[in-house]
Amino acid sequence: MNRIPVKRARLRLAPKSYEDLRHEVLRRDGWRCQSCGAMSNLEVHHRELRSHSGDDAEQNLITLCTACHSIVHRGID
Repeated sequence: MNRIPVKRARLRLAPKSYEDLRHEVLRRDGWRCQSCGAMSNLEVHHRELRSHSGDDAEQNLITLCTACHSIVHRGID
């Protein structure tokens, strides 16, 4: 018999808490894109997208510059 897997509860932070976490991730990553090393136009990317049940946990977030972030999302279709 096939069993439907139970979805795990995902962490979705309130806006203020997410902003604090975003700044912590930027500090953790040394204010550098973790792909190309750029230090400007930085964004925080969800490795596992929210739309794919990714959560707002520090280990699911990475710093990317705008260009690398765009490249990553173009590759995820």
